[in-house]
Amino acid sequence: MRDLNEVIRCLRSRGEVLEIKEPLAPELEPTRYIIESDSKGLTLIFTVKGSTLKCVANVLNSRRRLYELLGVNRDEDAYEKVMRALGSRGRIKEINFNDSYREINVSLKNIPAIRFYREDGGRYITSSMVIAKTPEYESYNASIHRLMVIGDRLLAIRLVPRHLHYIVKENMKVGRETPIAIAIGAHPLALLAASLSPPYGVFELELFEHLTGECLEVARTPIYDIPVPAHASVVIEGRITREVADEGPFLDILGLYDRVRKQPVIAVDKIYFSKEDVPFHVILPAGNEHKILMGFPREALIWDAVKKVVARVRKVRLTPASGCWLHAVISIKKNMEGDGKSAIMAAFAAHPSLKHVVVVDEDIDPDNLEEVEWAIATRLQAGRGLVVVRYARGSTLDPSSADGITDKIGIDATMPLGREETFKKPELPK
Repeated sequence: MRDLNEVIRCLRSRGEVLEIKEPLAPELEPTRYIIESDSKGLTLIFTVKGSTLKCVANVLNSRRRLYELLGVNRDEDAYEKVMRALGSRGRIKEINFNDSYREINVSLKNIPAIRFYREDGGRYITSSMVIAKTPEYESYNASIHRLMVIGDRLLAIRLVPRHLHYIVKENMKVGRETPIAIAIGAHPLALLAASLSPPYGVFELELFEHLTGECLEVARTPIYDIPVPAHASVVIEGRITREVADEGPFLDILGLYDRVRKQPVIAVDKIYFSKEDVPFHVILPAGNEHKILMGFPREALIWDAVKKVVARVRKVRLTPASGCWLHAVISIKKNMEGDGKSAIMAAFAAHPSLKHVVVVDEDIDPDNLEEVEWAIATRLQAGRGLVVVRYARGSTLDPSSADGITDKIGIDATMPLGREETFKKPELPK
């Protein structure tokens, strides 16, 4: 599947697409429909007043859909694909920009940005893949950022201290703005690639080939010569300036409002629409799609780290209630005492935003939180099973932290070796 349209056609053939015919107001109205369809596992097609573009939401809102696109059936195979992608570069195929896009003389007010909740700081674009050239290398960085519309040709971008933040800082040191291209409505696995964290200097879109087995087609933008996915809905060229503006509030992954911050301003130079009428992708804040794109790559990193210190990792889950970000449950096969604590420390190292980790035996399903609680109730003794890490780096999304500095808890809820029969449930009679 080369683009978002092909993915939607496949979902439609299975009866998994709901379409709303009447245009919705961009302020608040789409949110209820997106939430309702998300809860039913459906993709939603809709339009908003003031824009000619169709919108799509809830495309990658289940693990089943993600694994289908990856061409795998098991967690282990999915994680291995991600780790292989992170370990080597792939290829991209360049095509002519004008074959895919046409310049449109519109303002950002004609883009279907949405105010999802009443307290939002403004209308937001939530599936924005931002691509910038790395100053030191002949390479590029692609990452996903929320963008708040603050004018006809101005956006505020939320930057966290990762690669794009570093690129902007390096350019500012020499008095330069940062030219960027923004792609909206790219292939879902291109978004996943942009959500991974390869070493600085590796272009995330090159990882697409390892995830799909196919080269991603890209096109270079007319002004700044930046490679963008060739089959997206909208491409915007602009510059991250030295100006800042208030960004937020915005509902983040935990279902709580992120605070207002001074964030960089993007000045928009050109806007291009797809010639193929690809829908404009809308990601619901704190919805299932948001959690999968943020959380799944971190699950793969945790799985890879833990399997290096214990004999077998059965399953890793970042829990939905923690935004698929702060809490992990890991089931392992123990070989020796201490494996549970080794798994805990490996998980904290692999995903520094983790706040709580529960390690259970392989007879416990991390997807079944009642089983996990049962394991804690019957197999944990706090004196030997708790690990507390004080004053460590965590996540700024956690409102109980001190700007990301937090205490962490690891729970080793595994059975003592040699006493397994005491702790196992009886088999049901056949």
